[in-house]
Amino acid sequence: MLLRHFVETYLLLSPTCLSTKVQQFYKKLHLHFWESKKTFDARRKGITLQYRNRDQFLSNMLHPSKNLFPNRVAELFQDKTILITGGTGFLGKVLIEKLLRTCSSLKKIYVIIREKNEKNATKRLQEICDGPLFEKLRQQKGATIFDKIEAIDGDVIAPDLGLSETDRQKLIQETEIIYHSAASIKFDEPLKSAVLLNVRGTKSMLELAEECKNLVVFCHLSTAYCHEKQEVLLDTLYPPPADPHCMIKLCECMNEETLSAIDSTIRGWSANNYTFSKALTEALVEEKMDKLPVVIQRPTAIIPTWKEPIPGWTDNINGPMGLLIGAGKGVIRTMYAKDDAILDCLPVDSVINLLICSTYDYVTYRSRRVYNLTISREVKVTANKLLETGRQVINTKIPFDMVIWYPNGSLKSSRLSHYIHFLLFQLLPAFFIDAIFLLIGVKPFLIRVQKKVLKGYQIFEYYVNREWDFRHDNMSIFRDYLNPREREEFIMDPEGFDFHTYITDCMLGARRYILKEPDDGISSALKRMKMLWLLDKVCKIVFTTGILYYMCKFFLFIYSNKVN
Repeated sequence: MLLRHFVETYLLLSPTCLSTKVQQFYKKLHLHFWESKKTFDARRKGITLQYRNRDQFLSNMLHPSKNLFPNRVAELFQDKTILITGGTGFLGKVLIEKLLRTCSSLKKIYVIIREKNEKNATKRLQEICDGPLFEKLRQQKGATIFDKIEAIDGDVIAPDLGLSETDRQKLIQETEIIYHSAASIKFDEPLKSAVLLNVRGTKSMLELAEECKNLVVFCHLSTAYCHEKQEVLLDTLYPPPADPHCMIKLCECMNEETLSAIDSTIRGWSANNYTFSKALTEALVEEKMDKLPVVIQRPTAIIPTWKEPIPGWTDNINGPMGLLIGAGKGVIRTMYAKDDAILDCLPVDSVINLLICSTYDYVTYRSRRVYNLTISREVKVTANKLLETGRQVINTKIPFDMVIWYPNGSLKSSRLSHYIHFLLFQLLPAFFIDAIFLLIGVKPFLIRVQKKVLKGYQIFEYYVNREWDFRHDNMSIFRDYLNPREREEFIMDPEGFDFHTYITDCMLGARRYILKEPDDGISSALKRMKMLWLLDKVCKIVFTTGILYYMCKFFLFIYSNKVN
């Protein structure tokens, strides 16, 4: 009897990757006493299973199906009321969709949304839910699933979040889990706006959390880049570049022009107002750690979806995808970056899975409070690989419509070479084409575009040419705690990630959701791309021939003068 229980326990609790010899040994040992028990109640990770025969038992124990495991992450959200800020943003939309689709037993999701363009909160939320991102959810769960989400009129940048007293009391009484992701992510955001939205907004959210009667966890979304001073970023807290409370008072009493004149002095070692304000918000969250169940989650640069709900979905041109779209349109033809510079980017669906699972980790174990959500130590993508893959996909598979010139830019390891190419192949052509537009009565725009590109270069160069060392020990710990079913429902591991396929999906997503270019135009775009390739080659030949001709003529002129 004791031997039987020992074998059964070992089979249930041991890893599924037992060596073949060990498996065969336990199979033989188990067969001796199997017949004495027709039905075996097996318990593994909290789930009860019944096996009617020994073959079924052995098969499931040595190669268990993912469906045999519980989804403990989804169970955390069962009958819970969730409050989300930033729900109209890129990350917030994917978070709402994932929670409703995978954790559909939740009770309610409240989303604080401000009025914009004469559209109230309810109208804006309805437009989001009608979008393509929620089509899979609509097909799987039906239209009634959207009854679980409710818009709350408010504004994070306003004092006390701009909430009515009725709405505030409702949130205080019902909210159990908070995801605070509302923030200005513009690197060139004026200091006053960045501090009032990112810092004072976080302070207001923490004050609301303190009043919540049944708060389980407050998740603050930060960024892995907010502590640039650290050569190695650990899963820990760091001192802020300034006092957050003083900064709030300063920005409340000073006008924007005055602050903009001295913002670089105020920031200190912070590279821009975005990272500066996010570092300040972490200090506010740290102050509440003894009083509130708060955690800090730091993702790196967030890029389009990898797998779900739609591969390649995005709604913005921030980050590397904006540069690829610009290059694909022929507007960007040079970038300054080291060939081996590592890009630390994370698909938004992976970020959401990490956010949700780190929430489960904290609520369950109460030991980790800061999570760096990064994958550069596991998946290394260089700037050169990004550009070359993007160019190959755009030129041969998914070209864009209305391309100005054949996409054939490249990285420059020399800053001087980069600026020479920028002047010759971006700025001067933009002046020339805009001049033609003026002559034919069309509003010029390329110079304005190149100014934005130049500003984007400054941000891109800073982040891509610096070596970032992000450690993610806490993330690795909670990933290892998940069972096979949870790892399948909340994909976080880069296993099976094919970069070429991913970039193809991203470019297709850019056509559909950013540029609004229909799929049936791809074949025509490919034909135009071949014509542009030929035109590009002809122009290069003519240009090179012209240069050689005039060089030869110049040298012949000098030679003839010497002879005479």
